[in-house]
Amino acid sequence: MTYRIAVIPGDGTGPEVVAEGIKVLNAVAGPANLAFDFVYYDLGGERYLKTGEILPDSVISELKQFKAVYLGAIGHPDVKPGILEKGLLLRLRFELDQYINLRPVILYPGVETPLKDKGPDDIDFVVVRENTEGLYAGAGGFLKYGTPDEVAVQSSINTRKGVDRCLKYAFETAMKRDRGKKLTLVAKTNVLTYASDLWFRAFEAMAPQYPDVTTDYAHVDATCMWFVKNPEWFDVVVTDNMFGDIITDLGAIIQGGMGVAAGGNINPEGVSMFEPIGGSAPKYTGQKKVNPIAAIAAAQMMLEHLGEAKAAAAIEAGIKKTATQLQSMAAGRMGYDTTQVGDMVAKYAAEALR
Repeated sequence: MTYRIAVIPGDGTGPEVVAEGIKVLNAVAGPANLAFDFVYYDLGGERYLKTGEILPDSVISELKQFKAVYLGAIGHPDVKPGILEKGLLLRLRFELDQYINLRPVILYPGVETPLKDKGPDDIDFVVVRENTEGLYAGAGGFLKYGTPDEVAVQSSINTRKGVDRCLKYAFETAMKRDRGKKLTLVAKTNVLTYASDLWFRAFEAMAPQYPDVTTDYAHVDATCMWFVKNPEWFDVVVTDNMFGDIITDLGAIIQGGMGVAAGGNINPEGVSMFEPIGGSAPKYTGQKKVNPIAAIAAAQMMLEHLGEAKAAAAIEAGIKKTATQLQSMAAGRMGYDTTQVGDMVAKYAAEALR
């Protein structure tokens, strides 16, 4: 099987970590009877500064023809915040209808967590975040901009269709997991009595279709407490766009930091995109200090999504074995440089397939 994959290395340390992910994918390709055709796109801050282009329509059309998109990082210190995030990242999600943001929160063996007395058995859950609606839909505007009477309005857009398809994906994710088949809806029904009410009613209506899944509800503020106090309570969490953005960063910290946190922007019927969530880290560019495990884990997620479970499991085994040998997950404190960490994962992943 040959997979055509669009690669967007992006900004800062993005190209460095993507190179290690590609290295690992190539390492498992032969033993797993796979082949990859990688096509690179120079989207990001450098292209924008040189040409003024962010995401041409022609590129969107091309990306729709690939099996998946592998993204490094977007964010450039010389580009005003919001330009690349809205014009590239959000537009990719919207144009490719990647309506699920999937964030595994996994504590690998040997990785330190700031949570006292918690280990890999306690921190192993998935957050399913709605990815194309909510406050990120961009509905709103200004009145009397720049004056003392200025008004800013930003509306959260939640459709029954958008909520239902996100919930369906979350219920089916819970069905596939062996941890407990439990799905927790996170919202704020006591205050956000319109949007959260829609989510809760849709959740309750869908639950009888999945009798093997235990359902639960938690306010978003309580969820932040329980992620820290009792992460073992969670199996699959489903929530809206904004709440999901916030709680997944908390999830990243309890799993050991941004260096190990990967995510997927999923269109189950179309083209999905996979990325490390830590950002471009421009201060480390070219120093080979940044941890590539998150980018490698994103490549693993991509293989899982493509149905290549054996190769994905081999990469996960390589990540786990490598993680036990690193001194830290933080950039510059791993005990190895970026390339060396990629070499280790590639070696162990290939060995897992023999």
